[in-house]
Amino acid sequence: MNKVILIGNLANDPEPFTTQSGISRSTFRIAVQRRFANAQGVREADFLTVVAWRQSADFCNRYLTKGSKVAVEGSIQVRSYDAQDGSKRYVTEIIADSVESVGSRGDGQAHPRDNGPTPPPAPPAGSAMNDFTEVEDDELPF
Repeated sequence: MNKVILIGNLANDPEPFTTQSGISRSTFRIAVQRRFANAQGVREADFLTVVAWRQSADFCNRYLTKGSKVAVEGSIQVRSYDAQDGSKRYVTEIIADSVESVGSRGDGQAHPRDNGPTPPPAPPAGSAMNDFTEVEDDELPF
């Protein structure tokens, strides 16, 4: 089984690309902190390349920026190619099945990059949402 789940911060803005057949791709690197500190007491990070396709790529390209905290679920893929100098090179990438923003709402994440933060839409007049009464957390029995 080849399954990976990572939570980290984008080390760069997503790089959008569209194939000749019109399929969206997004490539970015995430910094994932290691579980334990090194001998100097510092928690190092691994920088991993993530490739997202189609709707996941569209989401990444539109809403994520450098520093965004994300959860990535996917698989590890290793590919190789011959470099111009004749040597064989290997590339390890995370192929994302899903990408989710895990930042808090107040930090400006999960908003279109070109328009900035946008307020949530108001419920339509006469909808069931208008019938709710706001309750303080202290009033809840649990």
